[in-house]
Amino acid sequence: MQTVSFSSPEVAPSWTVGDLTVHRVDEVSLPAPTGRWLLPGATADVVARHGWLRPDFADQDGTLRLASHSFAFSAGGLRVVVDTGIGNGKPRANPAWHDLRTDYLERLTAAGFPPESVDLVILTHLHTDHVGWNTRATADGWVPTFPNARYLTSRTEREFWAGYAMDEARAQMFRDSVHPVEGAGLLDLVHLPAEGRQVADGLRLLPTPGHTPGHLAVELTSRGYRALITGDCVHHPVQLPEPGIGSCVDIDPGQSEATRRSLFASLADTGTLVLGTHFPPPTAGHIHVRADGGYGLAPVPPA
Repeated sequence: MQTVSFSSPEVAPSWTVGDLTVHRVDEVSLPAPTGRWLLPGATADVVARHGWLRPDFADQDGTLRLASHSFAFSAGGLRVVVDTGIGNGKPRANPAWHDLRTDYLERLTAAGFPPESVDLVILTHLHTDHVGWNTRATADGWVPTFPNARYLTSRTEREFWAGYAMDEARAQMFRDSVHPVEGAGLLDLVHLPAEGRQVADGLRLLPTPGHTPGHLAVELTSRGYRALITGDCVHHPVQLPEPGIGSCVDIDPGQSEATRRSLFASLADTGTLVLGTHFPPPTAGHIHVRADGGYGLAPVPPA
């Protein structure tokens, strides 16, 4: 059992997007070896080429910093959580994710989003570290953590995994974190056209395929301001100047790179607040074109 607690569970870092407030709900910082495994192309030499990554996003030796967290906000009359992390007490093949004991639910509640109050849970994709708090353990087994919410993901995403030859570790994740939500009739599958799909005022889902076939990003707009929650179409800021660096678990590496290049071009120098689902603190920033023609991230600390 791995017990993880943050020093200030009552504090939820937040950013303002027009009339909206987006809260980061921390789960756990990911251990140092994660970056080398997840983004094998981000070697120490590559990271060293981009001094602006230090000290926030990388250590002096080139080790990437990564984290697991959710985002929570209210938009269009809905109380929304985007992605649900790794979860507590889940049997996992990755030792860093196995049988966690974190104060995630306390942090979510302290941010003003007790589980019973949440109306919508958006899942950018169905990977282990994005669906874990879909459910919690009870004497009767795994039950939905958010009993009054609709859980939403891409139809393409769910149908892909339905036809995928899963190993036991992934099958276990579906048994404890996806199937109970489906069994409770709470999972909604949506088709995402190329232009995206609006699900509430100021809340749009955008297709960002490659990491998984049905991966989506979440766009927020209010009073002329815009934010984008990345999910795993971008794992780390090092991919901004190095968009050819992909994840070892990308289903379609070529599509994943094409998605990143298109996304960066559409966001650069627009003032859009980019909120990285695995970016370590300060987590958010504005993408800009650097003097060398590559992309960088100007950090935006929480309020």
